[in-house]
Amino acid sequence: MKLMLAEPFAALWAGRDPFVAVEGLQGEVYRELEGRRTLRTEVAGKGYFVKIHRGIGWAEVAKNLASVKAPVLGARQEYVAIARLTEAGIATMTAVAYGERGYNPARQHSFIITEELAPTISLEDYSLHWRTSPPPLALKHALVAEVARMVGGMHRAGVNHRDCYICHFLLHTDTPVRADGFRLSVIDLHRAQTRAATPRRWRDKDLAALYFSALDIGLTRRDKLRFLRGYFRQPLRQVLAEEGRLLARLERRAAKLYARKQRYGDAL
Repeated sequence: MKLMLAEPFAALWAGRDPFVAVEGLQGEVYRELEGRRTLRTEVAGKGYFVKIHRGIGWAEVAKNLASVKAPVLGARQEYVAIARLTEAGIATMTAVAYGERGYNPARQHSFIITEELAPTISLEDYSLHWRTSPPPLALKHALVAEVARMVGGMHRAGVNHRDCYICHFLLHTDTPVRADGFRLSVIDLHRAQTRAATPRRWRDKDLAALYFSALDIGLTRRDKLRFLRGYFRQPLRQVLAEEGRLLARLERRAAKLYARKQRYGDAL
């Protein structure tokens, strides 16, 4: 068994079985599946997000492996990814409770609780009307540069997100959002993979997903090149020489994702 409890849950659950206690938490349920539950709860007026994993069963594991997908077996992936990103200086969630018990990976019971990041707005919502009402140019450039820094730092830290969309970057709104002062945090790391180094295949999947999610917000070719320069931390001439075909691959991959979105909508 693995267990980490920080306040307020260390005191709240003192003398109790945390795996029973976490199942009793009440709040707004965001997702309810057979093997996973996500909800927002409050303790002493402060918000927390709770993800409970109860195992997905061997049939689901086999289904994922047959379709060449790495199954999400529990809360460990998110807990490890949060720790790695925090160590690398990439702003993300703060875990205040984590537990895992059971040796059978298909039946393992685990949970993670993170502090709510509020007030915030996702980059997807913040940029929703950029095509018709563009933001100040300096602010757009600063946001592109910061996302490039964060994603590049994430990949250099050996973490690939697997859901690397702009909706999973939260812009903090407790202070006015200005080009010379704003904060971004990356969230929703339950599918993230953590290694010593990020394989190129998974790096490119993240970049394609990010590109796809930003297709409709009015970014220019210069914005895309600015992102690549910041992501690789190299002069643009060198980036284009060494990664000359990357942008074309991203566009092809993003076009496929976009076509799937048009066919299946929110089911994607």
